[in-house]
Amino acid sequence: MHSYLTTDEQTIEDLGIFGRHNSNTIYAIYNRASTRGGAALLEEMFRHPLADAEAINRRSSIIGHFARLGLNFPYNVSLFDMMEKYLLDPGENTRQARQQGVTGEKEIQNGVGAVIEFIHITRSFAESPGITGISEYNDERESILRLLQHPELEPVLRENGKGKLSYAAVTAYDSLFRGKQSAQLARLLQHIYLLDLYISVAAVASARKFIFPKALPKGTCTLNIRELYHPGLTNPVSNDISMHAQRHVIFLTGANMAGKSTFLRALSTALYLAHMGFPVAAQQMEFSVMDCIYTTINLPDNLGIGASHFYAEVLRVKKMATELKAGKSCFILFDELFRGTNVKDAHEATVAVIKGFSGKRNSLFIVSSHIMEAGEDLEQQNGTAFLFLPTRMNGYVPEYTYKLERGITDDRHGMFIIRNEGILDTLKNGKKIQQIH
Repeated sequence: MHSYLTTDEQTIEDLGIFGRHNSNTIYAIYNRASTRGGAALLEEMFRHPLADAEAINRRSSIIGHFARLGLNFPYNVSLFDMMEKYLLDPGENTRQARQQGVTGEKEIQNGVGAVIEFIHITRSFAESPGITGISEYNDERESILRLLQHPELEPVLRENGKGKLSYAAVTAYDSLFRGKQSAQLARLLQHIYLLDLYISVAAVASARKFIFPKALPKGTCTLNIRELYHPGLTNPVSNDISMHAQRHVIFLTGANMAGKSTFLRALSTALYLAHMGFPVAAQQMEFSVMDCIYTTINLPDNLGIGASHFYAEVLRVKKMATELKAGKSCFILFDELFRGTNVKDAHEATVAVIKGFSGKRNSLFIVSSHIMEAGEDLEQQNGTAFLFLPTRMNGYVPEYTYKLERGITDDRHGMFIIRNEGILDTLKNGKKIQQIH
């Protein structure tokens, strides 16, 4: 049994893993599955990342091998439509199904033919030289072959596909496929859905030039990424990031629009995907396996219980503290911690919480803030590093590099932006004064 990473819906929402109408979700980026079963299995993996270095590296290696081989899914998708409809036909048994007219004679004939073709393609693929050479996939491949080698399937494997099956043969195979061998075929389908998933994610890695991270044992408190970027961006700016036991807290500053939230999403998304054994948007990555990943980027007010934004933040921090108290190794990220209260309280609370985080050396923490003074109070705190995203002023126009720099920024360009947009002139004169460029 695998051990799984602990996360929550807030984190999944923050990272944009799923979305009803957004084709640029993380799930959508990775979903090139040919079958509905493969797509459903992909969603299941996204909801349950792994928390075991060996299992992560094994899955990563399998997908990496498929990527290097450039394999295509060896089945015609229409085969699955026909076969799934046939195998999942309701009725206690095939005779009852036929009597009720659930499946017509033609549908049964097509379904039997689809299953026979599926079995032959599966055996051919499982025995192909490229697949037999992937040692990490051996367990899966051998399970497939064991299912195919069942004595009752021997007549199927002897079929040469030439000529039309007799009525008696169709009837016999129908009884076999939807009777004695129905459970075996269902298990075989699950193996092929997984194969579909591996091949589709491998295709994404190849097309987008994503890399496969290396998982390190739990507790080593390591995260090194070179040229990290967000997979959803068209023209991304990449950054390097390094964290370890002596540098396990990062205090991030930067003006609005400098790129803090995008960087934080890129980092937490990469770490989340890495725990799935999936390729990520970077040039190189190694990480120690965590027990849990929690992000707080877009925290909503909990109107259902009458909670303010600040109280929602307090409850979120309390949840993190409980996990840390239990001794768990966590990656915890807060974007603009305590934005829901006044500057004085936010300053004091941010400093106090980060000092508390700094004592948990088996976990990694990133906190962004507009409150530069909080960073100054933390400068002597062991284990805390300081990064910022700069703003350069070109006259009255702010320009952003989106490249991390060391230190704490004192960029405060909000009023420049407000003046540049003519807001004050609009309020004063009733209309925006056209600027001369």
